[in-house]
Amino acid sequence: QVQLVGSGGGLVQAGASLRLSCPASGGDFGSWTMGWFARAPGKERGFVAAIRGTDRRHIVYADSIKGRFTISRLNAKNTVNLQMNNLKPDDTAFYYCALDSRKALSAWATSVRTPNEYDYWGQGTQVTVSS
Repeated sequence: QVQLVGSGGGLVQAGASLRLSCPASGGDFGSWTMGWFARAPGKERGFVAAIRGTDRRHIVYADSIKGRFTISRLNAKNTVNLQMNNLKPDDTAFYYCALDSRKALSAWATSVRTPNEYDYWGQGTQVTVSS
């Protein structure tokens, strides 16, 4: 049984940093894509970042967080991390990690921005940024 457990959220002031972590269990996901999505109050789940395996050539970010957030993988632990720096009130949301088993690379950077692409989801961790 595949499980993802996101953690690391919290309540911080604008400008602070948080590090989200999401270990996956129940298989070997070395070449899979792992991603982060955020659901802000009253909004749909939106793409944040994704990485395929540990290949730095296959990392994509949403424009709104580019330069502030960094996604990384610890494949030995099937874990994806999201380092969030210079947080803003607009970053307030539930953050979800997800796994995508698709192996084809065609249109990868586009497809991984879509929630429907992913096969498994974590339970979410709340990030609240006060001004």
